[in-house]
Amino acid sequence: MATVKEKDYSQYFQPPSYADAKKRGKEDIKVHYDFSIPEEMQRLGAGKKYLIRTYGCQMNEHDSETMKGMFEAMGYEPTEDKQEADVILLNTCAIRENAEDKVFGELGHLKTLKTQKPNLVLGVCGCMSQEEGVVNRIMTKHQFVDLIFGTHNIHRLPKLLQEAYFGKEMVVEVWSKEGDIVENLPKKREGMKAWVNIMYGCDKFCTYCIVPYTRGKERSRRHEDVIAEVRELARQGFKEVTLLGQNVNAYGKDFEDIRYTFADLMRDIQKIDIPRIRFTTSHPRDFDDHLIEVLANRGNMVEHIHLPVQSGNTDILKKMSRKYSREHYLELVAKIKRAIPDVVLTTDIIVGFPGETDEQFEDTMSLVREVRYDSAFTFIYSPREGTPAAAMLDDIPEQLKKERLLRLNDLLAEIGREANEKLRGQTVEVLVEGESKTNPDVLSGRTRTNKLVHFPGPKSLIGKFVQVKITEPMTWFIKGELAAESAPAAANM
Repeated sequence: MATVKEKDYSQYFQPPSYADAKKRGKEDIKVHYDFSIPEEMQRLGAGKKYLIRTYGCQMNEHDSETMKGMFEAMGYEPTEDKQEADVILLNTCAIRENAEDKVFGELGHLKTLKTQKPNLVLGVCGCMSQEEGVVNRIMTKHQFVDLIFGTHNIHRLPKLLQEAYFGKEMVVEVWSKEGDIVENLPKKREGMKAWVNIMYGCDKFCTYCIVPYTRGKERSRRHEDVIAEVRELARQGFKEVTLLGQNVNAYGKDFEDIRYTFADLMRDIQKIDIPRIRFTTSHPRDFDDHLIEVLANRGNMVEHIHLPVQSGNTDILKKMSRKYSREHYLELVAKIKRAIPDVVLTTDIIVGFPGETDEQFEDTMSLVREVRYDSAFTFIYSPREGTPAAAMLDDIPEQLKKERLLRLNDLLAEIGREANEKLRGQTVEVLVEGESKTNPDVLSGRTRTNKLVHFPGPKSLIGKFVQVKITEPMTWFIKGELAAESAPAAANM
């Protein structure tokens, strides 16, 4: 079992500091193309199994794909049964307090397993590991954990595992400095959809957000490396690619040798034979006319844009340091809708931000009515230690926050149902992803606009594009049946 000795860990991590992080300079970020698993480690996992539990966003999911690729390059086999796992990693999220609560709850459950299996390697990685308070809590209250590492040094997993196996102390390696960009990392992707990182980190410093501290400053991958990866995914037969970044619209702004923007990247990827290209997440401040023009060309660029607004009130947006006003956001929405009339917009909204008045919340409600989002991720404000908002007076009663969230969700459900109702009787293209979670005789998939569709059909359609006639729109999904042009092909499979 891991033990912790009195030791100076300050070289590995530092607490999130708004002031220090805002002083980020133009330090040189190197791109490495020489990653490989050392030969002596390629059998490290022979006869062993690994399990990764992932919490949080698509970026965390993609990080887990990379770690799975490294595990299997070392000879490990995957398992979903923690009882038979030799290594368990919790890949964590730090966006909200309840995400951290889930991880610490899971650590509590795993303590018994660790006692039963002393040779089990138990690790915590991801965004939570970039917070000094979290690392201190693990080192003092969860000393059975063997390994802690952060978001900037995932490529060091093989070496860190080796240290955890052969060392007698908890292995802690969390870099406060942003990591370099490491290309050619192995990845284990499953299904017909793939995520591709185009950049790392964020420089926006919204006052409520921990991401600039846990993910570091913005670092864009070279466009030729992104394009090469997408081309390889096309060659492998993937049907859909989602480009990932904390703020994809800022892609390329850190390049000093060339001028190459996110719109330029999208234009070049538009030429690759991948049926669907998505991206997330975009920031309204950086969503420019050139990008709108590229997206309006359609092709493999889907008609769905996730455009986080967070609040409909300009004063609250200013307190959040979102750096745009309500009016600017609505003007951007109008531009997008003029260029792409059938666009589906989704968003993120926070209610109960410190000091939010009833009138300011009503501004959010009125903006939702005006934009008419098809869906949204909605949250009650959650303070994150180390961010400026955590020092603001949180003077809104919890019950009032819950009431606002309920009202907002009711409005979104009403608008979403109305939007889905417009599809009744229409035939839409669906990428079939698998069986319904509740009925094996029903397939589920998504439209170009990311709407979830359930319809009866043979399992041979999984991974294919089919035409589905919408018969019963619901609030959060829609039901349909195979259209005539897809049914004959399905019958012959």
